Amino acid sequence: MNPIQHILDEFQLIVLDGAMATELERHGHDLNDSLWSAKILHEHPESIKRVHRDYFEAGADCAITASYQATVEGYVKRGLSENEALELIQSSVRIAVQARDEFWADVTATASQRHRPKPLVAASVGPYGAFLADGSEYRGDYKLSEEQLVEFHRPRMKALIEAGADILACETIPCLVEAKAIARLLKEFPGTYAWISFSAKDGQHISNGESAAACAEWLNGHEQVAAVGINCTLPKFVPSLIHEIRSHTDKPVVVYPNLGEEYDPVTKTWHGSTCAETFGQSARQWYEAGARLIGGCCRTQPQDIKEIASWSRDE
Repeated sequence: MNPIQHILDEFQLIVLDGAMATELERHGHDLNDSLWSAKILHEHPESIKRVHRDYFEAGADCAITASYQATVEGYVKRGLSENEALELIQSSVRIAVQARDEFWADVTATASQRHRPKPLVAASVGPYGAFLADGSEYRGDYKLSEEQLVEFHRPRMKALIEAGADILACETIPCLVEAKAIARLLKEFPGTYAWISFSAKDGQHISNGESAAACAEWLNGHEQVAAVGINCTLPKFVPSLIHEIRSHTDKPVVVYPNLGEEYDPVTKTWHGSTCAETFGQSARQWYEAGARLIGGCCRTQPQDIKEIASWSRDE
């Protein structure tokens, strides 16, 4: 069963969570590392569980696991065996499931779950560029074939599915060839669904310059792709991108942009100002434009997710 459609048949919106890595930094962890939040998965798993819980309490209907930058290749470079790497990747799902189940048991005990679905656990599948840790997930200039990308993604996707994720969050994808590789790979796992969200450079184009509309149109025919959208992108581009995607697919649109600042992948720092209106107000506009899964990416916090949950459940 398609877990996204199952919820949207009953609720008007799926509220996603917000940033993991920048939340971990706010909690005092140093993530200036090529493994990023995957480093904390190895060293401080209890901190990741705490962040998941914070987002559930803020109103999130979906937790995205801390596996974005967790790859077999990345961990092996750090001296772990392949089996140890796969075990760590799977632990990202188990941590999120445990946080979800404990939270839901508490919510059920207080009978306050009437206006929300039992949250999903979406296993993050970051792009090949995230493994490179050089910012190429915002360029998409890998020079890898579709077949090579299939081979790269297979072990992690298999591990995440076997660990019990409800759905895969294939996110910050910068080029259509990588989305094609993922869609092709999904067919090896019947009954598994994923959303595919791209990083974008403006209101019409994903990061490598291909049109968002063309990407949505290509993915529209793939039944295991449960939603299509945009993440890790400036909020100002989101309304136009929703329009581009909706005009070429009947799948639900997923959006979870950054807070509005620009990221420098070389210095791993953020610059500029956030959007003038609150994230929750912007999210309402995205909903009115047609998005049906909405959350936040880098720099967003539980308070931002709380704002979205607040207006979406009052109606």
